Amino acid sequence: MKRDAEQDKVYSTRREQVDEFVFDRQVARVFTDMIGRSVPGYDSVINLSSVLAAQYVQPDSVCYDLGCSLGATAQALRHGIRVPGCRIVAVDNSPAMLEQAVKRLPAAADRTPIDFICADIAEMAFDNASLVTLNFTLQFIPLAQRSTLLSRIHAGLRPGGILILSEKIRFDDPQEEQLQIEMHHAFKRANGYNDLEISQKRSALDNVLIPETLEQHRTRLKQAGFRRADLWFQCFNFVSLVARG
Repeated sequence: MKRDAEQDKVYSTRREQVDEFVFDRQVARVFTDMIGRSVPGYDSVINLSSVLAAQYVQPDSVCYDLGCSLGATAQALRHGIRVPGCRIVAVDNSPAMLEQAVKRLPAAADRTPIDFICADIAEMAFDNASLVTLNFTLQFIPLAQRSTLLSRIHAGLRPGGILILSEKIRFDDPQEEQLQIEMHHAFKRANGYNDLEISQKRSALDNVLIPETLEQHRTRLKQAGFRRADLWFQCFNFVSLVARG
């Protein structure tokens, strides 16, 4: 994945008070660099979404990219879709992120259209979907709203449709949890972040990004109506599941 020319320096200066993380203009400008250097396996999950799109997207259906940020997943889906009559609905609640997403969308009149929408995905209804992605998005949704969102997604899936759910997870075993945190921080250091940046961003995300265990995700998906949820990717404490409707 191509990196932004502007490097992420959002948390490089010591702050008296670290405010909660928000997807504002400052973050939008450096987001590609930020997430690529912060999320192990991010590029692989996004790029391989095109493979899943080629396999599962059905003719005359809708693909939803929920929490689309700068539209990387939507563009990967477009690259993978091989059937006619489809469209991609890419949704985010950050105007700053969507502004950048629209600017980055390459012209492709002969490819599946992408519609960018500014909305709260927790309040949306879904229809005629053959593929839905929640790539590192559910973790930012309040816990009390997650089950309802997944139930709505399931209700809007066609038979044979799938949900791609990618998340940061936590572990019940304290030693495993500590190991995964240490490895994640080591990954960030290897990508040029220093301890101040790592610490301040972690503080900013403390009450914003709420991870759960893999078992909690699987249980909730089953309760929402999905037949099964298979792990297809993991790198440290980041995973991706394919849930079948």
